[in-house]
Amino acid sequence: MTLPKKVRIVEVGPRDGLQNEAKPVPAAAKIELIHRLQDAGVSIIEATAFVSPKWVPQMADNAEVMAGIRRKPGVTYPVLVPNMKGLDAAIAAGADEVVVFGAATESFSKRNTNCSIDEGLARFEGVAQAAIAKGIRVRGDISVCLGCPYEGKVDPAAVVHVARALDAMGCYEITVCDTIGIGTAGETRRMIEAVAKHIPVERMAGHFHDTYSQALTNIYAALECGIMTFDSSASGLGGCPYAKGATGNVATEDVLYLLNGLGIETGINMDGLIAAGDFICGVLGRPTLSRVARAIRARSA
Repeated sequence: MTLPKKVRIVEVGPRDGLQNEAKPVPAAAKIELIHRLQDAGVSIIEATAFVSPKWVPQMADNAEVMAGIRRKPGVTYPVLVPNMKGLDAAIAAGADEVVVFGAATESFSKRNTNCSIDEGLARFEGVAQAAIAKGIRVRGDISVCLGCPYEGKVDPAAVVHVARALDAMGCYEITVCDTIGIGTAGETRRMIEAVAKHIPVERMAGHFHDTYSQALTNIYAALECGIMTFDSSASGLGGCPYAKGATGNVATEDVLYLLNGLGIETGINMDGLIAAGDFICGVLGRPTLSRVARAIRARSA
């Protein structure tokens, strides 16, 4: 199957990558990370989340981060919103794109959002409609599409149910997420093919964690299915607080190396990307989780 000639990378490091950090990360560091990422050619950067600081204290500085960003033409800065209160705050902060999120299993939905799948979708329908009415684009994420920490393997039909609901409420793009990084290439392909019977594959995106070192393999399987947008996190930052042992998002550096090797255009400069990852790892006081970044640094040394 012919692979796409161009792929969009959605950099989720500033939000998904940092939201579970126990030690507060200064807003200035988050802003600097965003600036370094956009200077490296990243054109979609998930900047922050407008969620309750009680549950996600790392995102309490969301308005400060949004106010401090030096917005670059051609770059978008989507933010996560869980409800109308979050949407109102995001709008006040100047957000031009928001992300709503559902889950493919009832157990994960109740643990993550304290409601059932359909209750969550009903809540997000109002959020999406209000955002679209104000000219704000809405992206929809579906968690645990390939495996759930509470229910195990996930039937693709469950993913289809949530995807169709997100599509109906007006999401321009729907992201299927392997939140705990348990999926394989075959499972990835079957799930995408099931969803693609209802949602054009051009409007789908992939989000893969690397717990079992399968993220790049799953991305390749998704590329073969026609997916042209992928989430990733600089230095592989992030994780899932509801799944013991789940590691971070696939590293943007590693995804870029794969795509460069396939001759697929992204517009991202590897050296600049690695430098951005080195910066945030310096702030956090730990080494990068990107194998590509480590290998390139070792070779340069």
